[in-house]
Amino acid sequence: MKIEILGTGCAKCKTLEQNVMAALGKTGKFAEVKKVEDITEIMQYGVMSTPGLVIDGKVVSVGKVLTPDEIAQLIQKAG
Repeated sequence: MKIEILGTGCAKCKTLEQNVMAALGKTGKFAEVKKVEDITEIMQYGVMSTPGLVIDGKVVSVGKVLTPDEIAQLIQKAG
């Protein structure tokens, strides 16, 4: 599983990254976590509002900070 956090380094993006790590701890899943800060790369996902969350290449959230529980549900759903 690959999880990407899309954001230019704002506080919300950093919080989302922390919540992703907490969610991975809750689920016990292993994933490659990558922070994407390049605006061109972010726009390739069609994301116009950050932070964005991508799981296995699929954009699952845009413009909000998900809680660890919400992210854990998305991780479980993705497999």
